[in-house]
Amino acid sequence: MPLPDFKNRSLLLRALTHRSFVNEHQGAGEDNERLEFLGDAVLDFLVGAFLYSRYPEMDEGGLTRVRAALVNNDMLATLAAAAGIGEQLRLGKGEAESGGRQRLTLLGAALEAVLGAYYLDSGLEAVRAYVEPMFGAAAEQIILSDADMDAKSRFQEWAQAVHAQTPRYEPVSVAGPDHNREYTVEVLIGDESFGTGSGPNKQAATQAAAREALRRAGLA
Repeated sequence: MPLPDFKNRSLLLRALTHRSFVNEHQGAGEDNERLEFLGDAVLDFLVGAFLYSRYPEMDEGGLTRVRAALVNNDMLATLAAAAGIGEQLRLGKGEAESGGRQRLTLLGAALEAVLGAYYLDSGLEAVRAYVEPMFGAAAEQIILSDADMDAKSRFQEWAQAVHAQTPRYEPVSVAGPDHNREYTVEVLIGDESFGTGSGPNKQAATQAAAREALRRAGLA
């Protein structure tokens, strides 16, 4: 789905402006971090309200798990890439040359910033009309595939059933500047590695490692 139409294009421009661009261009204006904060709050509310209405039989725990699966960074980055956000991001030279346009953390954050900007531009109902078609089919797929259970819990259940052991997650590395850290974690059962994963924090990296382990175990 393409980006929404903005009445105030300067809001969209700000939503697509990364801190690295502002640092390298005097007078570039504000970066997108405040809009990201706003968009995250708007998105959480709208996805929660959508799930509450769409699935009246689902309990609070199920709603929370499905919402988490819908708004996690992997999902947001996938939607951002489909909307062409990566190509439109305003990045500093170093960030662009190091693959910033494909970096999942930047893509997910930029989509949240765009939604925050669209809320300021056109209001809550416009954002609702934009996001609900994106998340409707995804929610159905998550529920059907039981993907709403987090990957770490699913892999732990499998490991305990098959290997009678609990997986452990070991840090591998931390890279990147303070404002854009990338953590890498390895998941092991005994001495055997089942995969690694990366993310903007240890929790996200752990979930990514667990998803890779599930794939290697033939469970995803």
